[in-house]
Amino acid sequence: MSSSDSPESSGPAARQPADDVPTSGHARLAENREGLFTSDLTVNEYLLVEDAGFEPLGLVVGSSIYQVGFQRQRWNQSQELSVLSEAMYHARELAMTRMEEEAGELDADGIVGVRLNIGRIELGRHISEFVAVGTAVRHREGHAYRAVNGRPFTSDLSGQDFWTLLRTGARPVGLVMGSCVYAIGALAALATRFRGSFVTRELPNYTQALYDARELAMGRMQHEAAALGANGIVGVELTEHQHGWEHHVTEFFSIGTAIVRTSARRPPLSPSLTLDLNDPPETHMIR
Repeated sequence: MSSSDSPESSGPAARQPADDVPTSGHARLAENREGLFTSDLTVNEYLLVEDAGFEPLGLVVGSSIYQVGFQRQRWNQSQELSVLSEAMYHARELAMTRMEEEAGELDADGIVGVRLNIGRIELGRHISEFVAVGTAVRHREGHAYRAVNGRPFTSDLSGQDFWTLLRTGARPVGLVMGSCVYAIGALAALATRFRGSFVTRELPNYTQALYDARELAMGRMQHEAAALGANGIVGVELTEHQHGWEHHVTEFFSIGTAIVRTSARRPPLSPSLTLDLNDPPETHMIR
């Protein structure tokens, strides 16, 4: 499917297998299929998702307990620790895939409001739990909104942002991400700090290393979006975490929602005057 295809022109996708869903999860999803949905949407988000033509099906979850180990590095130069970069990415990908498998079992078109979190587990050093959570949704009129790979689309947009995005004539195709674990050459960094510890100036070793690491993370996120045929990425967040590693090792992680443009553009809403009779007159405002 090209990036200009509308949801209506997309063909239906086959249900994805749910081999990684635990037995207890199958029981929960069975109740959702019978009509009892669960959701982490707020009431306002629920209203707008419904207004956009989607119905919530159930809260879907994916988890991965992962040990991110050690990688030997050169102490005299800054460099990416590719083994750790791949480990951090793979752990998140496992959690995301398992969440998508639960959504596939519900015959969902997509997942909105995705949260991707990392929590430390007291089982040993560098052991963390990667968790992906979101609300599976399906279009009421049967329009296919799945991604080009046949899996439910994923998006970290809120219910309000999801509704607004559809009104602009675009739709989400997937949550895209990029990771880069980078080590600043300890000896070079120490020498730089020692020589200039009392001088106000730029530290070029740090500047270049962190700049390179951000670029690698952003570039990998963009590569994922291009593979989905996206026209752009909205809601991008670029964060830095050390995850308990040495002070000179850090991860840059970028994440955002890849979108494609459609022809179903709707005019923007006009502001209207709203008077709440429960509020004193001085609080009335145009909304």
